[in-house]
Amino acid sequence: MPLSLDTLTLSHFRSHKRAEVSVDPRPVAIHGPNGAGKTNLLEAVSLFSPGRGMRRASAQDMTRRPEALGWKVSGVIDGPQGLHEVSFLSETGAPRQVRIDEKPAPQSALGRIARILWLVPSMDRLWIEGAEGRRRFLDRVTLSFFPEHADLSLDYEKAMRERNRLLKDQIRDAHWYGALERQMAGTGSAIHANRQAALDRLSRAQDGAETAFPTATLTLTQTDGDMPESEEALRAALSDTRPRDLMAGRTLIGPHRADLLGVYAAKDVPASDCSTGEQKALLISLILANARALAPEFGAPPILLLDEVAAHLDQSRRAALYDEICALGAQAWMTGTEAGLFQALGDRAQYLEVTEDKGVSVVGQA
Repeated sequence: MPLSLDTLTLSHFRSHKRAEVSVDPRPVAIHGPNGAGKTNLLEAVSLFSPGRGMRRASAQDMTRRPEALGWKVSGVIDGPQGLHEVSFLSETGAPRQVRIDEKPAPQSALGRIARILWLVPSMDRLWIEGAEGRRRFLDRVTLSFFPEHADLSLDYEKAMRERNRLLKDQIRDAHWYGALERQMAGTGSAIHANRQAALDRLSRAQDGAETAFPTATLTLTQTDGDMPESEEALRAALSDTRPRDLMAGRTLIGPHRADLLGVYAAKDVPASDCSTGEQKALLISLILANARALAPEFGAPPILLLDEVAAHLDQSRRAALYDEICALGAQAWMTGTEAGLFQALGDRAQYLEVTEDKGVSVVGQA
């Protein structure tokens, strides 16, 4: 059974004062001029996945200006777990509330009814910027396989903040650190194991597919030294490195120091040294591999959000991407400035046009 977002309703969300969209499980091609509000539609869809959404924006930043009345996003998810009505509400900038089938729910519950992957232009510099962005990318991949990964990360970061506070205050009494380091060791080793498992799934999905996009070899590394493999080893390492961490005023070992290295497999060239086009192709390959690996585990391919992806591909690569999406059976929400960018999709997709009228986004069937 496919996974799809059948309806999407926005109220005072970003540039959209009011928008209602009804679609079927086919790919959704969205076109319109720059600044009209196309990406805002994709951001709304990304909220149906655990986390902060594809822009990592605060609830306050998502509200329509200048009214700033708060906003609401709602929709119907149809997938292996059946039909579910999902809504998100933020009142006057307050953190968003999640409701599933009219009942309050934690964000982690979204991972049980839908899986959503995205590729946005800000990710194009993934291989040449800092490790933080690559960790975030890896954790989104990991979260798609293991919804509990979000809670593990939150628990780890909370304990690490407390430990860092002790370090900055130059607290040397070991009793203050014991419980925090046990919590960091338990959650940190689970985070590391989840990331490794996710990379294994990506590797198998790439190796087992015939695709027009290049394969990437991925390796999980650490900024300083090696990541201890077991919970007990990580707890011991945190204890042993406490003097060094006191000098630095922060924790210098653990999954928060991880980095993701990518290599263009066919050329044996680091992704950071590849051309812009090759780096984009590697990212697309990883998103497609992630989707292929998820499909049998979740029972359906994930929803894909591909912002301005067509503009960076030549005609043959665009056609190959569309063919792979359709073969996968994924509902892919894609944006582009011109309808012609999606010509190769033909009647395999449905089309939306987003325009602007006096500062308000208008969505219509194309």
